[in-house]
Amino acid sequence: MNDPGGIRASDAEREAVVEQLRVASVEGRLTLGELTERTEAAYTAVTQAELAVITSDLPGLGYTPAPAPVPHKEGRSRRWFVAVMGDSKRRGKWRIDQELGAVAVMGDVVLDLREAEVRTGVVDISATAVMGDVKIIVPDGVDVELEGIAIMGDKKVQVIEAPPGMNVPVVRIKAFALMGDIKVIGDSRAEPVKKAWAAWREQWRELRGELTGEPYRPLPPGAPHPPQAPGHGLHSHPGPYGERGHGSGWTHGH
Repeated sequence: MNDPGGIRASDAEREAVVEQLRVASVEGRLTLGELTERTEAAYTAVTQAELAVITSDLPGLGYTPAPAPVPHKEGRSRRWFVAVMGDSKRRGKWRIDQELGAVAVMGDVVLDLREAEVRTGVVDISATAVMGDVKIIVPDGVDVELEGIAIMGDKKVQVIEAPPGMNVPVVRIKAFALMGDIKVIGDSRAEPVKKAWAAWREQWRELRGELTGEPYRPLPPGAPHPPQAPGHGLHSHPGPYGERGHGSGWTHGH
């Protein structure tokens, strides 16, 4: 008789877990970084036991949330971060429940989305840099859509992408740079954020160790997330992930 936990996961089961994670994120249960990490784990899961671990601390899709999140109102203004000959930075824990705007005029704006609770399906940012810099930091593995114009300036994406076909979080930026820079960078190019210890991650590592034959070594609470087995994970090298850049000039879209 087959071990129920060792049964291979189907594509439909993986997608169902990804949708459960997306709902949990909108409800404020996961940060953008946690959502991205667990989404990657779901798509690389081999067995049903691995999928169960990923959502072990989250409610199922059939539950009734209480209270329900406040719906986004049409026409609601953006939340603006403005720096004029100065700095404006937003890091750490914060909530994103509306569109964002960043304006740097002879100054610097930094938006770190990795520990943000994203209550919207897509993070939408309008970025303007005039003789200044706008830097947006995201978890590696998100889908970044950058479009706009750079005049005597630069706009670029330096994020390790997930393979095509994955339903990963989306960050959409409309950019205008005049003698300034607008950059979107991933974890691999930013100051690292210390990940809190999580039971699901330890259980996941144990299951992956059993699957690959690698010895399992428990980590103390608060220890950083170690690299996963070769061929899996956003930080595995070599791997299926590529890096894309958007050059400066009058380029629209990607």
